[in-house]
Amino acid sequence: MLVKFNLNGLEKEVNVKANEYLLDTLRSIGVKSVKKGCNASSCGVCTVLLDDKPVLSCSILTVRVAGHKVETVESIQEEAAKLSECFSKEGADQCGYCNAAFALMVHALRKENPNPSAEEIKEYLKGNLCRCTGYQSQQKAIRAYLGGEEK
Repeated sequence: MLVKFNLNGLEKEVNVKANEYLLDTLRSIGVKSVKKGCNASSCGVCTVLLDDKPVLSCSILTVRVAGHKVETVESIQEEAAKLSECFSKEGADQCGYCNAAFALMVHALRKENPNPSAEEIKEYLKGNLCRCTGYQSQQKAIRAYLGGEEK
């Protein structure tokens, strides 16, 4: 079936199976920044923004995004690069596998809450797992990126 949606500001028309997940569709059309992790909606590395809200692309059927806006990290490259610098300064990006999802989550958080507390950041990002770090350096980097100090 033909599904039409906006991907990173461009209108897309993609033929998909009725039971095809957005993660698989995006990867099949060349969007490799959306990672496949657990494929069970528990790690967050497949996060995309659907109409500006974070969703797990491994748990939403592509047919559900028809007529909607989907964003991947490619749509926020400048912001992602700045966040990456903060991660690097804090030693928070060891393998980088989860960085694209974290960048999208931080982008969405910033839109919803431009000045979050450390606890609000932690709560907002709780669905994104990182297998390399203890999250302390990531939290510090995100606070620095958002321009906030510990509250």
